[in-house]
Amino acid sequence: MKSSQIIWTKTDEAPALASYSLLPIVCSFLKHADIKVDEYDISLTGRILANFNDCLPPEQKVEDHLGELGKMVNLPGANIIKLPNISASAPQLQAAVKELQEKGYPIPDYPESPSTPEEEQIQARFANALGSAVNPVLREGNADRRAAAAVKAFAQKAPHKMMKPWPESGSLARVAHMTEKDFFGSEQSVTLDEPCAAKIEFVDESGKTTVLKQDLELIKGEVLDTSVMNIKALNEFYEQALNLAREKNALFSLHLKATMMKVSDPIMFGHCVSVYFKDLFEKNSRTFKDLSVNVNNGFADILDRIRSLPEDIRSQIENDIEAVYKKRPGLAMVDSDKGITNLHVPNNVIIDASIPNVIRDGGKMWNSEGRLQDTIAVIPDRSYATMYQIVIEDCKTNGQFDPAVMGSVSNVGLMAKKAEEYGSHDKTFEAQGCGSVRLVDDDGRIFMEQAVEQGDIFRMCQAKDVAVRDWVRLGVERSGLTGEPAVFWLNPERAHDARIIEKVETCLKDLDTSGLDIRILPPDAAMSFTLKRVRQGKNTIAVTGNVLRDYLTDLFPILELGTSSRMLSIVPLLNGGGLFETGAGGSAPKHVEQFLGEGHLRWDSLGEYCALVPSIEHAAAATDNPKAAIFAKALDKAIGLYLENGRGPSRKVNEIDNRGATFYVALYWANALADQSEDDSIKQVFKPIATRLNENEGIILNELMSAQGKPVDIEGYFMPDTKAAAQQMRPSAIFNRIMDRL
Repeated sequence: MKSSQIIWTKTDEAPALASYSLLPIVCSFLKHADIKVDEYDISLTGRILANFNDCLPPEQKVEDHLGELGKMVNLPGANIIKLPNISASAPQLQAAVKELQEKGYPIPDYPESPSTPEEEQIQARFANALGSAVNPVLREGNADRRAAAAVKAFAQKAPHKMMKPWPESGSLARVAHMTEKDFFGSEQSVTLDEPCAAKIEFVDESGKTTVLKQDLELIKGEVLDTSVMNIKALNEFYEQALNLAREKNALFSLHLKATMMKVSDPIMFGHCVSVYFKDLFEKNSRTFKDLSVNVNNGFADILDRIRSLPEDIRSQIENDIEAVYKKRPGLAMVDSDKGITNLHVPNNVIIDASIPNVIRDGGKMWNSEGRLQDTIAVIPDRSYATMYQIVIEDCKTNGQFDPAVMGSVSNVGLMAKKAEEYGSHDKTFEAQGCGSVRLVDDDGRIFMEQAVEQGDIFRMCQAKDVAVRDWVRLGVERSGLTGEPAVFWLNPERAHDARIIEKVETCLKDLDTSGLDIRILPPDAAMSFTLKRVRQGKNTIAVTGNVLRDYLTDLFPILELGTSSRMLSIVPLLNGGGLFETGAGGSAPKHVEQFLGEGHLRWDSLGEYCALVPSIEHAAAATDNPKAAIFAKALDKAIGLYLENGRGPSRKVNEIDNRGATFYVALYWANALADQSEDDSIKQVFKPIATRLNENEGIILNELMSAQGKPVDIEGYFMPDTKAAAQQMRPSAIFNRIMDRL
């Protein structure tokens, strides 16, 4: 038997804070299973510093852990537990840079509008830390995401209380989307018949060619797509949606993903800000130009920059802002008390988490007065917007979902080899003039060509054949193991999906599907089919592309479980390793805010607990380690008791929080190891540990509770001080001694 290694990722915000409590316990326990646990830093600040190591003195240099993991995921022995990380928007990146500089790290400022080759190079280096910088590197496999059986059973036994009824009198809620000239409408797609090297180039109206991206090594069988968002049509659509919201007396809410889609969606967000505040920009265009206002950073960028103006000018602009608010429809609010709207910062409202909350809240969002109000949910591109409208229509007809009886929707997601939209960042461009953008091989053959106008967004995506084949296999495998129907959400009227359907149908012929219910349905029909089963208490497997994977694995878990952070996500890596993801972190900033103000961390690490079980099982199988299998089985039992006894963190201060929850997992895990009879050496180690934990339960809980109820200082947000954070997250001296001695 060989010893095993598990990589635990250091990330950001609430999951990172929770790790200060949980990780020492995991290390102490698994040492006795011959498993070593190492922490790799892939946080936003870790990524920034790794990209600017050459600027740092020797004592500040860091290892490029993301780069190392990018190599590791291609090795058969990889075993990685990946916690939620910040997919940084530009404002988040700038805030992190400022914090690092204040801590003495001599890194450059982020140049929003580079004017020299040097600034362009610096911006390009920062781009490696922006947006979805982590997931495309680590996800060298397709996703198997579902609620663990114990989690789902507990959710039905003790359903969450957050669901609000849809009004019987009717609802104004609806999804507004474009009907032409969006990514969906312009998409072109080809399947490559032979490998080649290619480039993306822009040809202006005079025939001048500019290379936008070169050295694209394309391989046989991969699906290539290009599409364009026409900005003129986008802005016209925004104006129509605003008028509709005002006419209906509904809130206007914009739902994009300006974090993961780090090029296209910030631009689309910025255009919405410009259209909503059109009168403000027209009246103050010269001032805003002098202030270098960047609408892609949201309305908050305007508020920040006008602070430097003389009081009379600032006051006049503030009056102009109020005039806009009176003329335009009400905006959905992120924080009504603080006046933070949907359009303040691009990373505040993320579609995969925000739309489920609209459904959960009865078609409503919060207005400026702190009350729920019907909303027009604006999702510009049609590719996925229409399926959300199906959910809204279903709720208007059938009422709110009941978590106590609703079925589960698991997901098999195509994401290996940077598949589809989330791998498009380095191939997305804003057109600098009128002309065309085309994909051309080195022999001059044009694969696809898109007409563009000034400011249009061009995007190219790829999906490798090996990734698609593995995805189809995994979907069929899950259907066979569960007996549940597997539905491929693919629209034959969308160019990309039509190509993927061809591959799916070919792959299915080579797989044993006898007795299985395997379907290929457009997203709208797939949603209708799935919702019907959900309301009947039946389970369904959604087999989807990369973006729909993200959307659905927030939508259904938020409705079923109250949160997507409780989901189990297993990524069988293509070369035999395993990546185990721990749930979504969209609510993490709010959790940190409460922790800093009240010393109470309500983050539920259930996703981490659940991911650890298959990770240990993977280690046991990979190294023929029966001890590890015992630890996995015991942890699974502990999680069941954790749920059964209601030991999860409360939302309220001075009640059990993340630290207390993790204590109980450790207690139940130790008890299970002490009670098992498969390995006497493990039993002898953990019997006294379990005894001490049980005997000191009251004292430990009192020490953990005493740490709450007052503001805390961890000396940083993006990069808290390690010692300060550890002291706050491990406040029980007795518990620490027991774990450290273990």
